[in-house]
Amino acid sequence: MSKPRKFSSTRRKFLKGAAVAGAATIAPPTEAGLKARPVPRIAPLQDARAETTTPAEVDVLTSDHCGSDFMVDVLRSLDLDYVCANPGSSFRALHESIINYGGNQKPEFITCCHEESSVGMAHGYSKIEGKPLGVLAHGTVGLQHAAMAIYNAYCDRVPIFIVVGNTIDATMRRPGVEWMHSVQDAASIVRDFVKWDDTPISLQHFAESAARAFKVTMTPPMEPVLIVADSELQERPLAEKDKLRVQRVTRTSPPQGDSGAVAEAAKLLVAAQSPVIIADRAARTAAGMKYLVDLADILQAPVIDQGGRMNFPSHHPLNQSSRGRALIADADVILGLELTDFWGSVNAYRDQLERSSRRITKAGAKLISITAGDLYIKSNYQDFERYPEIDIAMAADAEATLPALTEAVKRLVTADRKNAFQARGTKLAAAHQTTLDQARVDATYGWDASPISTARLFAEVWAQIKNEDWSLVSSSQSNWPARLWKFDRYYQHIGGSGGAGVGYGAPAAVGAALANKKYGRLTVNVQNDGDLMYAPGVLWTAAHHRIPLLSVMHNNRAYHQEVMHLQRMANRHNRGIERAAIGTTIEDPNIDYSKLAQSMGLYAEGPITDPKELGPALKRAIAAVKRGEPALLDVVTQPR
Repeated sequence: MSKPRKFSSTRRKFLKGAAVAGAATIAPPTEAGLKARPVPRIAPLQDARAETTTPAEVDVLTSDHCGSDFMVDVLRSLDLDYVCANPGSSFRALHESIINYGGNQKPEFITCCHEESSVGMAHGYSKIEGKPLGVLAHGTVGLQHAAMAIYNAYCDRVPIFIVVGNTIDATMRRPGVEWMHSVQDAASIVRDFVKWDDTPISLQHFAESAARAFKVTMTPPMEPVLIVADSELQERPLAEKDKLRVQRVTRTSPPQGDSGAVAEAAKLLVAAQSPVIIADRAARTAAGMKYLVDLADILQAPVIDQGGRMNFPSHHPLNQSSRGRALIADADVILGLELTDFWGSVNAYRDQLERSSRRITKAGAKLISITAGDLYIKSNYQDFERYPEIDIAMAADAEATLPALTEAVKRLVTADRKNAFQARGTKLAAAHQTTLDQARVDATYGWDASPISTARLFAEVWAQIKNEDWSLVSSSQSNWPARLWKFDRYYQHIGGSGGAGVGYGAPAAVGAALANKKYGRLTVNVQNDGDLMYAPGVLWTAAHHRIPLLSVMHNNRAYHQEVMHLQRMANRHNRGIERAAIGTTIEDPNIDYSKLAQSMGLYAEGPITDPKELGPALKRAIAAVKRGEPALLDVVTQPR
């Protein structure tokens, strides 16, 4: 790694001399140079606080080091590769230190056009790379912009390291807007949905809090953390830098399930006639995926992957995700791994005029839960879902607990049980193959339709990428990728947004593509149209930073989920569905996403309405991505 670039002492002396001289206007050209271009008069930089002071009070205009230089040293110790930010004056010193003192390397500054995009990028990056990305947010207004994306990451159990600038000392605030952008307690804006926050009052305090925040965010359940960087701490000259110490960061081992509970769970699983494993955010890393395969193979038990992470290979014969409800209804033992909603997995719910629910499991079925979610819960935001009645509840990280559970199962498997497991596995493999065959048939319906069917959209994309090292970093409409594609690597799917906040998709895709870039992977994003319009500026970020990403628009010209909700309400009230498009569609005028992308420097084509044109267009767009460019295809699609 190259050394950070720093200003030389000669350069510093020059700046200091120029400043003391008052940065006077540049001398006019000499007579010999009269034909040269006139040199413009350049006004010196002004600070609002200096406008009401006398020259004697502003003699000291430069400093070799400031507090933000030390803050950069601290960020480097956290192994943050990037910081995403929309520039803001409350962290102007930290911004300057990153790009000059730190040489814009580890972390590198990624320019974003909206704070929600900054956090969304960090969200997607973390789910590929397995570690936080840094985010800088500007005071009250920047943090309020970022809040929705922070909430998504909170619900999705994703580590993000956020630094928000703020001027705490009222006597140090510049007159005017800095008062509106400063606050007594900045973190209070998002405190309900970050795991930990702090407001350091000294640089050493900042160093210790940053180390603690990194440790907290990386300990399951992983959540965003936030540190307030006071502008005075950033900008104050640093006279005795050598006395400050960057803390050594240690990682906490993920909590594992109690040995007694693990042994009891193993007994139930081995004795079960119809066990079922349900996984949501079970695999934090590629190792978690392997551990789950190992357990399922030994038991020959069906796995239902709810898709919060890439938990289980899609073409593994024990993957029974499409048959989940029937298998759960027949199960005598159900193992839930990091389930967001265990209650919803074992109950049926009817959204009618009078809402109702019923248990779908058979009498006597045993429920086992392993989730770090039991170690952390808050009251205001209700992302923890309804209370499930569990027989064995382990407050532990599922990935860390799976090896011990697998070993406990191995010790209990007899020859008779092994034979029973093999017979079960044979039946499950046949059912899996039948499901795959049916999916291929289902995909042919409406194959030549226009607008283009979602099945054909995903089939055409798969035909172009299946021989590449690819990574799907978006949601999957109607679950077609899981039904048609072959997922067998951890990074090939990153799950959903967590909080289902619209505006997550495009920024998260760019962040995930940033993480995939160094591995040379082909990053694929099937982008919802309504989602893109929340923060389309992230396309410019992808182009500006040369982040290779293939975005294929799922352009159904509507917020289609809301169309269906409105139709349901209209039917419920006996009013017909003819007017359900009002307030829910994105038409009149139709948005030309290819022109939008081209205006921001992307390779783009469309709108594509003829399905026969989709394959060739995908080839051209992938060629552009392989050249290192982001590319976008605007595909007009059916609703779902």
